[in-house]
Amino acid sequence: MHSITSQYLARFRRLDDGDGAPALLPVTGAQRRFVLVRAMDPAGRPDLVPMFFSFPRGTVDLARLAAAARRLAALHPVLRARPEVLRGTPVLRLGPPEVPVTRVSRAPGEDAAAALRRVLRDWAPQGAPLRLFLTADGAEGADAPDAEGPREVLAVVLEHTACDGQSLNRIVEELGAAYAEDRAADGPSTADAAAELDAYREAVLLQLAAEDRAGSPAAMAYWGDRLRAVGERARSTNGPQSLARYGLPSGSAERRIPASETGASFPQLLDACRAAAEVLYGKGHVVPLGYPWGGRPSGAAPVLGCFLNTVVFPTATGTGPATPEETAGAWWDDLDHAGTPFDAVVHAARAAGSGWRGGLDGLLTVDDARRRPPLRLGGVDGREIHIDGRAVRGPFAVSVTQGPELQLRMVWDRAVHSDETAEHAFAALTGALGAPAAAVG
Repeated sequence: MHSITSQYLARFRRLDDGDGAPALLPVTGAQRRFVLVRAMDPAGRPDLVPMFFSFPRGTVDLARLAAAARRLAALHPVLRARPEVLRGTPVLRLGPPEVPVTRVSRAPGEDAAAALRRVLRDWAPQGAPLRLFLTADGAEGADAPDAEGPREVLAVVLEHTACDGQSLNRIVEELGAAYAEDRAADGPSTADAAAELDAYREAVLLQLAAEDRAGSPAAMAYWGDRLRAVGERARSTNGPQSLARYGLPSGSAERRIPASETGASFPQLLDACRAAAEVLYGKGHVVPLGYPWGGRPSGAAPVLGCFLNTVVFPTATGTGPATPEETAGAWWDDLDHAGTPFDAVVHAARAAGSGWRGGLDGLLTVDDARRRPPLRLGGVDGREIHIDGRAVRGPFAVSVTQGPELQLRMVWDRAVHSDETAEHAFAALTGALGAPAAAVG
């Protein structure tokens, strides 16, 4: 029996028009997930990965920034490729290195956060996968300095098919370096761009070969048994009235707690997310949580776009309440099969009798604060900030930043979860990691 990956590659090769021009690029299993999610969205909206940086007003030269961004897009194929589904086959189609860099005017009553939420909400599905937006911060129409002086906020936004969390560090570094050189308008040499394109194709093909091996009958049997009891629980409980009640489509909570020298282990974080899921969905329900994991295939160049798989974690490990040892043991077993592409995992679960269709009821991402570089423009380090209240694709998501402290953030879709229930879930999450449950927000 052919794996899903080998079937995908066979379909992709049949799309080749034979003229030798690499206009179409294959996608990895991780990218396929985002392309297909986008294709199933009624408006064709992609998942977006935004970063927000606050600078002193007047720091950012938009023309210079646009030239730096175009240089990145000219060098990295995934930053100038548009995802599409061609004859049922997800692909990336190469296009020109266009990166819109837009100064956003604030409407009456808007602050910088509201203006940037608006432009992200109105994201045109057809267009560049990397876009930048700059808007003034502070009181509307006021030039008087606040405690830090007048500020502006730069949003660097990518479609998820082009990056994962680890890619963001590289994009920030390279964007700052191109801006500093002030010769980005020249673009990379033809030879450098061609070499990067060859490296990208080779890395993706190596990744697909690894995914083909990871989709073996034994791996499919493992995931079928592991996820047989999974069933999606997220349903719209609040409905459209949630926007009228809360004003914004998502809620959030944040907490910093002391961290040990080694930080929190990944099984500890999974158990904490399990505790939150029990509050959100009730005990006795096995819901699917997802987290990025994996590594680059041996011999693959470090190209942008060849990134981590989404691994599925069922919120029940055995027949009774899970112990930390059981969670850790099951997680290590999962890692032995972490390379199986997401769509193959869904197929295995359904073949085993699960009614799961591939939606994730929760997400966990983990970052290391010591590895996150600042965006430096014009000799000034931008301060990374959060803008809450944006639309979120999943019912809830937890992000953890490891460092001297453990920074915990949770966001939730208010059309699915009420603020009261979600805040109780966040208290359960922080409590599972040793923080007092009453300290929320």
